[in-house]
Amino acid sequence: MHTWQLQNAKAEFSKVIKLAVTQGPQDITVRGEPTAVVISRRDYNKLVKKPHISLVKMLRKSPLVGLNLDLKRNKTTCRNIDL
Repeated sequence: MHTWQLQNAKAEFSKVIKLAVTQGPQDITVRGEPTAVVISRRDYNKLVKKPHISLVKMLRKSPLVGLNLDLKRNKTTCRNIDL
């Protein structure tokens, strides 16, 4: 990943964009601190396009499927505690 100071990235913005498309993400720094990354639309789409799965399907794929849980609740209005 190539690193650009903000002022240089602004001056050569079209070059930053072309490099993001051809060579990958371009790192932008402000006062030496990494601040932003310019990426191509293709890379962006890979990041944001995730398969939409329903909650039911997700739970059915859980590694906890078939686990026998005891979900009984104590229905008394007060509980004894030790202080």
